[in-house]
Amino acid sequence: MSQPPAPPHPFGTLPATRAIRRPELRKLVPLADTTIYEMEKRGEFPRRFPLTRRCVVWDLAEVESWLKARKAAATSPDSCAPGPDVRLRRARPVRG
Repeated sequence: MSQPPAPPHPFGTLPATRAIRRPELRKLVPLADTTIYEMEKRGEFPRRFPLTRRCVVWDLAEVESWLKARKAAATSPDSCAPGPDVRLRRARPVRG
């Protein structure tokens, strides 16, 4: 006799990931907390998710993927935006 199929896992078939808290995120991504928060709101940084009411974490694989994408974008020839024209500054204009 064959056995009935096992019930699905309550969390689905998610791949094994590692969650990191803020101190470890700061070691990987040297940005201020407010910068990370603003980038999350704009959809430019992996979103945190709550483990408990007082603990939020980030998926390490998502953060590493984001870093790789940023590195790849930084090495492309058209990635650098032109700097400001310092001759147009009001304070300490550059002459010449």
